[in-house]
Amino acid sequence: MAKIGFGTYRISDRNPEHLQAIKTAVEEGVDLIDTSTNYMDGGAERAIALAFQPMPTKEIENIEIVSKFGYIQGSTLQRIHEGEIFPETVTYAEHIYHCISPEFMHDQLSKSLERLNMDSLGCYLIHNPEYFILDAINNDLDPSETLDRLFERIEKVFVALEQEVQKGRIKSYGISSNSFSKPRNDPEFLPYEDLVVIAKRAAKAAGSDTCNFSTVQLPINILETEGLKCAEWAKENGLRVLANRPLNAQANSLMFRLATYDEPHDYYHHLNEVLEMTDDKSLKSIYNMISQLDDVKHRFGFVGEYDQFLHVQVIPHLQKTYLH
Repeated sequence: MAKIGFGTYRISDRNPEHLQAIKTAVEEGVDLIDTSTNYMDGGAERAIALAFQPMPTKEIENIEIVSKFGYIQGSTLQRIHEGEIFPETVTYAEHIYHCISPEFMHDQLSKSLERLNMDSLGCYLIHNPEYFILDAINNDLDPSETLDRLFERIEKVFVALEQEVQKGRIKSYGISSNSFSKPRNDPEFLPYEDLVVIAKRAAKAAGSDTCNFSTVQLPINILETEGLKCAEWAKENGLRVLANRPLNAQANSLMFRLATYDEPHDYYHHLNEVLEMTDDKSLKSIYNMISQLDDVKHRFGFVGEYDQFLHVQVIPHLQKTYLH
């Protein structure tokens, strides 16, 4: 396996450059692509499927797709608002709910496979189960009791994940957690030492001959090094470690970008081109919107925030207003 994978946190199926980036990564030898059900409201998974369409089967058959579930946002949150119910849902914030119940996992896996146009995933991860801890902190609940309840939930969904392996819809499973990289005395720290024992118990309950808990994912970079302890534990227990956030970091309640690049030389060329195209009375609102976006671009922390705002807020608004 290549040491570098392709992360799709802000990848959109609406951006041709993103599709080309996936193709280029595969052509250059990347054989693992990490995604999630909530990345760009499913757009990241759709982008992978679109990028793979013109590629030879031989070129993509050995690429492992790792996806995740847990967040309830975007169109999935809309389903909840319209009356759909999943057990044990955590209402963390107005726009962020979270759930790791087996019922939700089954639903999200089906959606992921459909968007990816695949029959099976290489690995399926529980995405930040510590939202249960965060919610408990917000509500001043007992930390010890909270952890006991969280591990009960994890074991329950581990059983369901083992059953998905038996069905052939996933090859293995694991946990992606930002809390694995927290100091042990941090209230948000998620203890990991018993996860292998829990997984073996779950495999036995599911009637599996082998335990298919294979992977942990966590932030590891030059500022966030606490997670190396978790990585060492994982390696000692035969688990694969995926490092996310390698080029940005969270420290002292701030986000830091650990890599930079020059402003694209053709930015103003494209900006002027679009402004000229929309300099018409019937398109005045688009012209004004683009001008305003250019005026406030410096207020975004980095290009990823701008890009996400563009694809989640602006483009859907334009499509709804002018194409329907």
